[in-house]
Amino acid sequence: MDKQSTVVFRNVGQLYFPQTRVECHYSLSSDHQWSSSDWIGIFEMGWSSVKQYYTYTWVLVPEGYTEGTTVDFCALFQASYLPRPSTVEYQFVYVDKMGEVRACSHPFTFCAPKPLDELETLKEEQEEEGEEELLLVIPRAQLLQSRLEECLKKQADLQRALDAAKKEADNEKEDCKKARMDWECEREAMKAEITELRDNLRHDREMLKNMEGKHKDVKYDQENLNSELSKLMTEKAESQQQIKDLEDDIRVLTDREKEGNNELERLKERVKRMSSQMKHDEEKRKSLQVENEAALAELRGLQDRVETSEHIAENLRRELRELGTRQGNTHAELHQARLQVAQLTLLLSEENLVLREERANWALEREAYKHAAESEKKKLQDLSCEVQRKEEWLQEERTEREKLEVELGEEKDYNKVLLRELQELKASLRKIQKERDEEQLNKQDLVSYIHQLEQMLETVPETRSNIVVSTCISSDSSSEDDNDESSACEDSPASDTKDEKRQDCETRADERKELILKDLVNPVLR
Repeated sequence: MDKQSTVVFRNVGQLYFPQTRVECHYSLSSDHQWSSSDWIGIFEMGWSSVKQYYTYTWVLVPEGYTEGTTVDFCALFQASYLPRPSTVEYQFVYVDKMGEVRACSHPFTFCAPKPLDELETLKEEQEEEGEEELLLVIPRAQLLQSRLEECLKKQADLQRALDAAKKEADNEKEDCKKARMDWECEREAMKAEITELRDNLRHDREMLKNMEGKHKDVKYDQENLNSELSKLMTEKAESQQQIKDLEDDIRVLTDREKEGNNELERLKERVKRMSSQMKHDEEKRKSLQVENEAALAELRGLQDRVETSEHIAENLRRELRELGTRQGNTHAELHQARLQVAQLTLLLSEENLVLREERANWALEREAYKHAAESEKKKLQDLSCEVQRKEEWLQEERTEREKLEVELGEEKDYNKVLLRELQELKASLRKIQKERDEEQLNKQDLVSYIHQLEQMLETVPETRSNIVVSTCISSDSSSEDDNDESSACEDSPASDTKDEKRQDCETRADERKELILKDLVNPVLR
């Protein structure tokens, strides 16, 4: 029962007559997987197994049924297989090919036709002339059921007509699309021809320019060139005429485009009007449905009243039977029984009067319902006419909408091209930014590398300067040892020469530092 919602029983009555066939109406949803081995059975209330059916019939679907669509259909139970009239309650049960229960209806009973009070007389006209009309006596419930079946058939016919109209509308849409595609192909061909003519014009212009240049260069062949120039001038005139014709065609095309835009605006206004009209029609349909539901509720109330009156009559008959049995027992009770019978006859007469009044009221109500049904039929006809008109309007609007969609598609394609160009520009900008970032990183690496080199070079000249100073001091000390005798008179000049030597060493160290830096930086930059 976890998939019970895929099948729904419709229009299940509370009472059925076993003397006539029973129709079981059901609807299959789009989620249901129909199989030819599905069946519907009549079960007594309280059943516990699928094998406890009283009778069954196979589930049928209309021709052209496809899975994934909703379908309304009915199954028939013949009168010979139905249960006898009793107070036992039954229900319809839908069972699929796997033996699983998919749906159950609400309970109903089989009862015999009511007495003459519940029968209706109908006149049947004979086809041959001269024969009298036949009077048929039919139960009222059967008559009502037959009328209900006729209404359901009419509704199904209307639904089929609507489906056919929808199919025709779809076919017309496809035809319009094909015509639009043909027109677009012709338009593209015309554009190609226009481009070819423009190319030819450009080529002709280039030829004219070349010929004019040759005319300037070659003056002594003026006679021969004059004849050629005359020919070229005629060709130029023809090309100019062709250009004028093309310009006229372009103007005509622009005028047509303007007219198309105006028509699009008009169609948009029509679409707005149609949407408002559709909303108004839907409101009318909802009001009609509410009126129909109210009428059905009144009919049910009348049926309940008739059933209560029948129960009262049955109770009175039982009491009369009990009085008859008492009359055979004692004569003394006869007098009392007669009095009671007189009282009961009075009650019956009163009830009969009430029943007659109710019948008269019911007849009046039936006539009122007939008039209401006729008026509803007229309304339905009017609505069907309006629906046809609206479908025609919708077809026109759909064609216009398709035109709009095609134009929107062209605009979207143009926007897509622009977006692609923008994306390419963004990608190029990102590449440029990445290259700049890489250059900045390389510069930072170079700067850090240069700082490291400078630090290394600062340590190297210090060591070298120390070595030079030590050599200078050693040389000075040796010179002092060799010239002990002349040191006393020459103290101040020696000190000056020491300072000069130090300055020379420092300048040399700076020069070497600069040379080393250049040698290290040049290959990195390269």
